[in-house]
Amino acid sequence: MAPDDVVANVSQVRPGDRPALIVREPLEAFLDGHGLGHGEIDVSPIGEGHSNVTYLVERAGAPEMVLRRPPRPPLPPSAHDVMREARLLSALAPTEARVPAVLATCPDDDVIGAPFYVMERVSGEVIVAEVPAALDVPAERARIGDELIDALVEVHAVDWRAADLEGFGKPTGYLERQLRRFGGLWEVNRTREIAEVERVRQWLSDNLPESGPSTIVHGDYRLGNTIFGSQSPARLNAILDWEMATIGDPLADVGYMCMMWSQPGDPEEGLRAYLGGVTRAPGFPTRMELIARYEQRSGRSMRSLGWYVTLAMWKAVVFMEGNYKRALAGATDDPYLAQFGDGVVALAQAAEAMTRGELA
Repeated sequence: MAPDDVVANVSQVRPGDRPALIVREPLEAFLDGHGLGHGEIDVSPIGEGHSNVTYLVERAGAPEMVLRRPPRPPLPPSAHDVMREARLLSALAPTEARVPAVLATCPDDDVIGAPFYVMERVSGEVIVAEVPAALDVPAERARIGDELIDALVEVHAVDWRAADLEGFGKPTGYLERQLRRFGGLWEVNRTREIAEVERVRQWLSDNLPESGPSTIVHGDYRLGNTIFGSQSPARLNAILDWEMATIGDPLADVGYMCMMWSQPGDPEEGLRAYLGGVTRAPGFPTRMELIARYEQRSGRSMRSLGWYVTLAMWKAVVFMEGNYKRALAGATDDPYLAQFGDGVVALAQAAEAMTRGELA
């Protein structure tokens, strides 16, 4: 946590300084107004995400809370909409989808300098670099894979109209909009010319599959965006980071999950290895086994899944370039983002190889 991330009040931010991420005194008053504890707050950054900012908030008389807000500017248009994320979590609360409960929302900038929401802290662990000791055996690793698929099937089974999510996303034309949106976002995010990005976009457009019925789509579904209980048997307690969620083609989630899932024989570097290398251990299912379970549990055909994996890789290129641009602009202290320069190019090349069927 940088020294200027958390301040007591706005008077501590001098003209020309970076804006603070948390302003304690007005945040404490906001929590007072929502009956969420009393007295001073203790805040600390949590999570391994590199997009929206997430803080643990501890306070007397209240359960542990998690605050989500956008990162510092500059921000791409329509990105980092935490109020939209909070709306979805509230809508999913009465369904079978495994989500944390939203405790309070603030759509205005006048409390901490940006919109934010506060949710319950779900107990458990995020599996990124290691597996909880009680689950670190082949049988439990296999169950982790099963839980990851079952929780996604539950999300895709939610009746989004009955959940009052009309208008949250357009139920038709999702894939075409993805290509337009991320193509436009590339123009905003890019710091240099990368020819592979344009060639992959053209291939995706030329080979567009036909979507089935629309569902809620998480948009960033991977093992590192879930919380598992730390004791056996493995249980996925909550799905996190719904920033990219919308209504659309559910296979986009499956393609992205596969893009982020590492297995024996994969390269030792790159985005997949950084965010999912733990799943190379014995017992974890392969990507094909994950796909087979999703197909069996959901009843959806996986025939065109290669296209969706390529889409996921191309979108990751666009996002990574945006994060790299923020690092170049000095808008983040995250050292991981500063390393994205070469990683963006490598992932774009891998996405193009996928269009030729050279990668699985």
